[in-house]
Amino acid sequence: MQKIAILGAGNMGGAVALGLHRFAQDVSLTVTTAHASTLEKYDVRGIRTSLDNISAANWADIVILGVKPWLVQSVLEQIHASLSGKVLLSLAAGIPSAQMAQWLSETGVEAAYTVIPNLAAEIGESMTFASAILGKADDLVQALFDKVGKTLIVDERRLQAGMMVASCGTAFALRYARAAMEGGVQLGLYPREAMEAVYQTMKGAVDLADSRGAHPEAEIDRVTTPGGITIRGLNAMEEAGFTASVIAGLKV
Repeated sequence: MQKIAILGAGNMGGAVALGLHRFAQDVSLTVTTAHASTLEKYDVRGIRTSLDNISAANWADIVILGVKPWLVQSVLEQIHASLSGKVLLSLAAGIPSAQMAQWLSETGVEAAYTVIPNLAAEIGESMTFASAILGKADDLVQALFDKVGKTLIVDERRLQAGMMVASCGTAFALRYARAAMEGGVQLGLYPREAMEAVYQTMKGAVDLADSRGAHPEAEIDRVTTPGGITIRGLNAMEEAGFTASVIAGLKV
């Protein structure tokens, strides 16, 4: 059984912890946070918890850093002697692999990766991107994060793109949902009705296209009757800058 310590079980680290606890029966978890009160939701689920990063790292085979990017260096210094022969996975975005490799250069770590999941890991539906920092453990990383969704191993250049599309993309998709809900209310639906309709429509649209292996435009064409309401709505969205706005948001 793999022993995994997640150091920093905040939003993203917590989502990974809850997803692995639910979907990875061959994994034993320990999660740490800076405050005892934060650990309560893991305690009640039977997940091992600790306030001690060093003891958790000593215990683990795989160490996942879930702390904020500005805390990564200090936590690595703290657990420096605990990483020899182990795999380190950092969930912190925006730290160049060369910088991470420098911080890890004398730890004896077997392999290290930057891993960017999204919050849907909690329900087994993450889209995760991972890129090697040093060493090689592609199969291990792929197998681990496939337990909580889908995983792509990419080079560092594509990791940023993956983060924007898949991790930040959760917020972008939900911002569309919010806009569609507001529009539904303006058209006469009650807020709860609009929310239910938008969520189910988004889920159904994605599941349909994914099940058919179809490009979105192919499914759009099936809905779009010449001269009909759908094409008028699509054109109005494009005139308001829909596609350009989405691409601009991804490129910030």
